[in-house]
Amino acid sequence: MNDDVLRLIDAALAEDIGEGDVTSAYFVPEERKVRAFIVAREEGVLAGVPVAAEVFRRVDDAIDVRPMLGDGARVTRGAHVLAIEGSARSVLTAERTALNFLQRLSGVASATAKYVKAVEGQRARILDTRKTTPGWRQLEKAAVASGGGTNHRMGLYDRVMVKDNHLVAEHDLDSLQAAIRRVKAEKPGMEVELEADSLEQVEAFLGMEGVDHILLDNMTAAELKKAVEMRGERAFPRLEASGGVSFETVAGLAESGVDYISVGAITHSVKALDLGLDFVPLETS
Repeated sequence: MNDDVLRLIDAALAEDIGEGDVTSAYFVPEERKVRAFIVAREEGVLAGVPVAAEVFRRVDDAIDVRPMLGDGARVTRGAHVLAIEGSARSVLTAERTALNFLQRLSGVASATAKYVKAVEGQRARILDTRKTTPGWRQLEKAAVASGGGTNHRMGLYDRVMVKDNHLVAEHDLDSLQAAIRRVKAEKPGMEVELEADSLEQVEAFLGMEGVDHILLDNMTAAELKKAVEMRGERAFPRLEASGGVSFETVAGLAESGVDYISVGAITHSVKALDLGLDFVPLETS
């Protein structure tokens, strides 16, 4: 687990614990030991299991934490995800933060898996976006992958993406082509994606050099199909449908033959997966 994730865990714990867990300190005997399981309350796909386990360890490195299922596992109601044994105070102090990470990330994975299932059998792959929780992007994109989705760029640094607001400043195609050539010369391997709002723009971008992807913004299924036809037998540039995608529309968009469909909702509007911590008597296994 890298330092960025560890810092995020520490910040979340500091936010929750503050000067100390007063309830556990005053109402739970210091010597009390417990055994507990994180249990699924509904069907879904897991993500964030190692993060949840690390939360318990950061609170108390004497806690025994054993993952019983890993990221990407499909669970049904009653499935045991993590086994925890140790100080009752420590387990109770870590409980909410561990569940917050696990529920949120499993919600992302579960939502992604539903979209992936909806386009099964089609060329299209489900992409995430940069519409992520601030500070959580690395974790949420990993959760998308756990759900069977494909990661788009991580940030502004790992792919050129020229959108409509960029084109307001520089809309001349010759200047755009010159800028693409500069990027390719100065940053070998850097992919370039251009956003098209119309089929006229698609036609223009298909005639340019060095374009790896074209984002088809808010186009109908019929327009997407036409864009695929305009590309012909070429493998590149890849075509990405984006804008206003919902679970109800995604299958129809995929039938157009596009390569990718980006879905902001799988990170910015997901429902947390219902998971809980259940305690069991220490004398039972």
